[in-house]
Amino acid sequence: MSSTNKTFSMIKPGAVHNKHIGHILSKIEEAGFTIAAIKTTRLTLADAGEFYAEHKDKPFYQELIEFMSSGPIIAMVLLKENAVADFRQLIGATDPEKAAEGTIRKLFATSKAHNAVHGSDSDASAERESAFFFSRQEWLTLEEVTSTPGYVY
Repeated sequence: MSSTNKTFSMIKPGAVHNKHIGHILSKIEEAGFTIAAIKTTRLTLADAGEFYAEHKDKPFYQELIEFMSSGPIIAMVLLKENAVADFRQLIGATDPEKAAEGTIRKLFATSKAHNAVHGSDSDASAERESAFFFSRQEWLTLEEVTSTPGYVY
């Protein structure tokens, strides 16, 4: 499967706590994404630090990893042609004040720091982030989805 057909996302602790899971999943599916893998889990502080290691030297890093380990998250592998770019457009700008109307972050984020969802920013990130949360046996490929009788893609 081409990595351009896959992206990784997670619904962050604030949006889980505020009961926005169903609304966010609906937006994702309405935008044409197929959920190839999904699970509820919780990041430890160390897990969050490892996942967001690329931001270690940034001033928001400590607040980010503390928030991301503060409650359950919903991790997902999503499939769609042009998945990374299309998902970034669907979620909107990191700062919900600057996010376009109708985007997930505009609708469900409470602040820039608590912006409701994470989305991979590149194909390489999508691969790394998907592998962080899921073994290969835990998600379907585009070929598996489209060849499964009765599975609507």
